[in-house]
Amino acid sequence: MKLVLAIVSNDDSSAVSSALTKQGFSVTKLATTGGFLMAGNTTFICGVADEKVDAVIEIIAKHSSRRTQIVPSTTTMDVGMYSSFPVQVTVGGSTIFVLNVDRFEKV
Repeated sequence: MKLVLAIVSNDDSSAVSSALTKQGFSVTKLATTGGFLMAGNTTFICGVADEKVDAVIEIIAKHSSRRTQIVPSTTTMDVGMYSSFPVQVTVGGSTIFVLNVDRFEKV
């Protein structure tokens, strides 16, 4: 058995959740916040049989897309002044961890 942890943008959260449950996977959702952009994310926790891991990852990848976004950035000049200019960053997609489960109980 494996534990799949998937961090997904809030923009894609609903689609990922719906797709996983439609395929019969039980999933727990946690509201999380990213450290770089301080943007909202959803972390999905899903326990699955070893042979189902690829199916879960495929569903998550299909329903979470990468996109670019313009965000303000601040830089310091030599005289102590701050200047703000927009920077293009890639957001979205998913970060997925797959962990071995030593023991699972549902009581």
